[in-house]
Amino acid sequence: MNRCAARPVVGFAAARWARQPAIARYAPFVLRAVLAGALLVVEASGAAAEQLIADLSKHRVAITTGFTGDDVLLFGATEGPGDVVVVVRGPVGEAVVREKAQIAGIWVNRRLVRFTNVPEFYALASSAPLDKLVPPGVAARNEIGIANLRISPQSSLKPDQIAPFRAALFRNKAREGLYPTEVSQVDFRGPRLFRTTIHFPANVPTGSYEVRVYLIRDGRDVSVQSTPLYVNKIGVGADVSEFAHNYSVYYGLIAIAVAMLAGWIASAVFRRV
Repeated sequence: MNRCAARPVVGFAAARWARQPAIARYAPFVLRAVLAGALLVVEASGAAAEQLIADLSKHRVAITTGFTGDDVLLFGATEGPGDVVVVVRGPVGEAVVREKAQIAGIWVNRRLVRFTNVPEFYALASSAPLDKLVPPGVAARNEIGIANLRISPQSSLKPDQIAPFRAALFRNKAREGLYPTEVSQVDFRGPRLFRTTIHFPANVPTGSYEVRVYLIRDGRDVSVQSTPLYVNKIGVGADVSEFAHNYSVYYGLIAIAVAMLAGWIASAVFRRV
């Protein structure tokens, strides 16, 4: 009985909805779409307020025959208060660390650990001391600081045995000037503009680099921007390096021939003297 009575009511409601003008029928849906769009605009505006803008004075470092290092200026502006942290990472590769031991008066390689996902260059800059500016969780998530680098050891040794090899790897990189131990200063010019200088030593590896700029506010990384930078060899040195890499056998034969020729010329000169 109730089932039969329900059908006319539903049919009457559907008929009345169909007789309404199109605008009235779809007004609730249009209203919801407008509200959703407005919400997206508000959220986008809020996100934009958290952003920063940064760029480099140049995006390519050219290594020539007389290359002694180079400086690249990083500059930018923030769209809100906060501090700035800059992370410069070089090409990722492998590194092998060997442990030497003295046996019968002779130093020999005892154990070795191979690390993968190792940046060949790593440098930091900050507008404030990192230990006070970046919480440990944020630093670990963004690999800020060499202690937070997620390099992978390829070894059967235990973690406590690998730790000295990891420390030795960072020590060797710092000795070569590829992992600067000092954090460079990011200077603010007014409340929003900032700048810092990235120094690349003479032995900087070639390849693709990544410069990441973080806006830190109240212990949170509210914005990040990534900028590419390339280090390449140019000129005669680049041609010789490319030839040696692509035609290693011929390069070796030419090197031997040049060495023999130089030795013969030297001996001929000394015989006449």
